[in-house]
Amino acid sequence: MDAGRLLVRVTVAPALLVAAWLSVSLPLLMAGVFRPVPAIALFVPVAAVALRLGLRGRTDVLRGRADEALRDVPWWPVLAVLGITVAFLVLQVVMCSEQIIVRRDPASYVQYAVWLKNDGSLPIPLMEQAFGGPDRALNFESPAFYQHGGAIVPQFMAGLPLVLALGGWLGGTHGMLLMAPLLGACCVLAFAGLVARLVGPRWAPAGALLLALTLPMLYVSRSTFSELPAIVLLLGGLSLMHDARREDGRAADLKAFLAGLALGLIVLVRIDGLRDVLPVFVFAGLYVAHRRGIGYWAGGGLLLGVGAGLVQGFTMSRPYLTYLGPSLRPLLAIATAVVVATGIMVALLTWDRTALRLRRAGAAIARGRLPGAAAVLTVLVMLGFALRPLVQTVRREPSTRDDELNVQFIETVQRIQHLPVDGTRQYSENTLYWVSWYIGIPALLFATLGAALLARRLMRGHAPEWLLPYAMIVWTTTQVLIRPGITPDHPWASRRLIGLVVPGLLLFTVFAAAWTVKRVRRLGYGRRVVRTGAVAGVVGMLVPIVLTSGGFLVTRTEQHEVAAVGGMCDALGPRGSVVVVERSTADRFLQVVRGMCGVPAARTTGRAAPADVKRVAAAVAAAGRRPVVMAAKADQVAPYGTPKRVLYLKTRQDGRTLAHPPGGTWGLAVEVWIAEPGPRQGGR
Repeated sequence: MDAGRLLVRVTVAPALLVAAWLSVSLPLLMAGVFRPVPAIALFVPVAAVALRLGLRGRTDVLRGRADEALRDVPWWPVLAVLGITVAFLVLQVVMCSEQIIVRRDPASYVQYAVWLKNDGSLPIPLMEQAFGGPDRALNFESPAFYQHGGAIVPQFMAGLPLVLALGGWLGGTHGMLLMAPLLGACCVLAFAGLVARLVGPRWAPAGALLLALTLPMLYVSRSTFSELPAIVLLLGGLSLMHDARREDGRAADLKAFLAGLALGLIVLVRIDGLRDVLPVFVFAGLYVAHRRGIGYWAGGGLLLGVGAGLVQGFTMSRPYLTYLGPSLRPLLAIATAVVVATGIMVALLTWDRTALRLRRAGAAIARGRLPGAAAVLTVLVMLGFALRPLVQTVRREPSTRDDELNVQFIETVQRIQHLPVDGTRQYSENTLYWVSWYIGIPALLFATLGAALLARRLMRGHAPEWLLPYAMIVWTTTQVLIRPGITPDHPWASRRLIGLVVPGLLLFTVFAAAWTVKRVRRLGYGRRVVRTGAVAGVVGMLVPIVLTSGGFLVTRTEQHEVAAVGGMCDALGPRGSVVVVERSTADRFLQVVRGMCGVPAARTTGRAAPADVKRVAAAVAAAGRRPVVMAAKADQVAPYGTPKRVLYLKTRQDGRTLAHPPGGTWGLAVEVWIAEPGPRQGGR
């Protein structure tokens, strides 16, 4: 196999495998039979078919703007990309965190996956009988796990937990955690493949290195964030769509279907992925209007993937989508409008009377001044984001209990960092500065240049291979920069940027660098001088990236949680029913006890008194189980029996910053104490 063909195939394989796994595991989950044997038995043939259809075909898909055929691709870019990917994987495996105690999303996803791995169905039962039946003093919900309809419903979409469950079957809890570095390495590899297709294979190593060393990429691929499979599907889907454009006949149709399916399945991973993939439907409509079959196949795959995500969300994650209602309803309305507008566009482009006029108008625009104006507008938009903090301070008044907790959290960080205390501050006016922290000013300037150049080319009807990637990047980046919709502490908030903003802008950066090199070469400079300048330019862009991520690169956080929880589960023993009487411990451990320890767990309500706890303990004993009272301190469980510490964890967590790049860590100490009420303490 030659170098170019290997690069083409290996960079889309991860997206095909993830799409195949989600395609077989979701129906099993919805049928309540998500178990290892049927899932893997179905996955193997489906993955084989997806790989065969997605990897075969023409051999010139890397030609692009670089005018290189696959046979002209040297081995060094391929080996460099693979080397960067493997090095990234090894580093992230060594630095992988162990977030399984529920404090933020990564641990919530792990606990979701633990339940799927062990039980294979949803929702999670309350197990009230283990507490002697329903009791007004008990509640069963915790952060990310809603009590709804007589059961417990996990908060998030099922895509990432389904992927993590596979790791759990293969390697237990550590297997689930190591899926994050593996998926992160696949993100780097997929990005290199997209760079190779759109810019040229010799620029693929630069793209892979730039992305791999950014702090957001390092951050999300050390913990189980949902952005990881979403990025793999997005970048791989764009590469597959690029390949489908270069194909003919049934091969083109099938690749377009796989591309649309991969992009649509992003919604199964992240509900806000619906926003990101809207340009794909318009793109498919353009191909339908030009009477190319891949438009129907891409649109069909997209609708199938999006439909799967929405069905899972509204049937298995309904409380989560209800909570997101204020932002989800407008998004669904926008999606509906886009579908309708696309249908109108197709009708106008296929009706002879309007099609001719539209083509003439398009030709006039391409010859006129609008392409140049689009380039200038691109620069002005970026300048506007840069000036935004001078004219706007974004605030958000709390409207829910979660909002109030966020206000308290932001005020705490502000006090630690000696900032003006205002918990309603969202810092969203600084989003472009967030981007500059992570990719550096040089890369940001080159990204602006690249976006402006591409805007002009596309308006002139050139570079059609860039149309879909450009539309998706600009569409999503603009919306994220305007309203990131995330608690603004860093590095946490950087996860919102890594979904598409950082990879997209780095793609524009590499394009602009390649364009600059070509212009320098046309000035008559020798090949060696040009290559040296190109390497120096890439190194210059890497310097600010590494200055931000350097400390994080070799810093381990969230360690030893697996062993600590394992010891706690051993101490709880069999036949126990755990009643948590303190809020923080209940928030962190209720689903951990239920899922990882296999022990029924409940929490007391805010109105519960010690007498209520003793009554519940007596009911547990009457049901033939051992009552166990749990809290964070010994004196909180002492009224119910002899205190016993079952978990003590002292580790480090990522720091929190609001107004400057993240750096450093904070201490984290967690204790869990239990007491087992005897007959006297548990009596009525």
